[in-house]
Amino acid sequence: MRYDWEVPESDLTDYPSAYREYAAAIFELHEADLPVIQARVSEWLGVSRSAVSEMVHRMAEEGLVVIDDEINLTDSGRHLAEVVVRRHRLAERFLTEVLGLPWVKVHAEAEIWEHAISDDVEKAMWEKLDDPKTCPHGNPIPGAGYRPPPVLPLSDLGDEPAVLERISEELELDDDIMHHLDVNGLRPGAKVETVGRLPDGTITVMVDNKDRVGLGPFISARVYVTL
Repeated sequence: MRYDWEVPESDLTDYPSAYREYAAAIFELHEADLPVIQARVSEWLGVSRSAVSEMVHRMAEEGLVVIDDEINLTDSGRHLAEVVVRRHRLAERFLTEVLGLPWVKVHAEAEIWEHAISDDVEKAMWEKLDDPKTCPHGNPIPGAGYRPPPVLPLSDLGDEPAVLERISEELELDDDIMHHLDVNGLRPGAKVETVGRLPDGTITVMVDNKDRVGLGPFISARVYVTL
């Protein structure tokens, strides 16, 4: 089992839950190669731009972020974000594999769990799950020692077949989208191939060489595949 970091409990509890939420959001936007600007954070978290501006400046005063053309985490901010994201993704795995919660529902539940998991519970979950590398949606667990393969958005896939690698955290926020992906077999590990395109950006993909599924440009740009 790989577990070679130390996360003192005080590192997480010293910060308000809003700081943790914003740090995780900034981390996930960077992870998705999206511009980390206040407008994007506002969309990601579903809060007003004025609220984002106030919170980001407070975090800058605490030494968690620096603000330039984009918002970047400092070392302290990244450490905080990695703890939160790791516990969130561990919770998602635990909820699906141990408790049997439906795949489409674990993101919302894990958002509650991520703030309550202690260092000891985190280690116990890690051991119970036998060294997990990703969440159920394919996103890497920080600190797991896993380097994901190069990916490209499904929207950029040509005629070659590919394998679904991961689903953006942004899509996990929408239960209807996740249900659509789930019922059509679009989970990590599924084989996909583009079989049609419309001028509006909608694509049709063949899933596991049997079912055809239509995906709009918003979804296809946030589902990542490997060739």
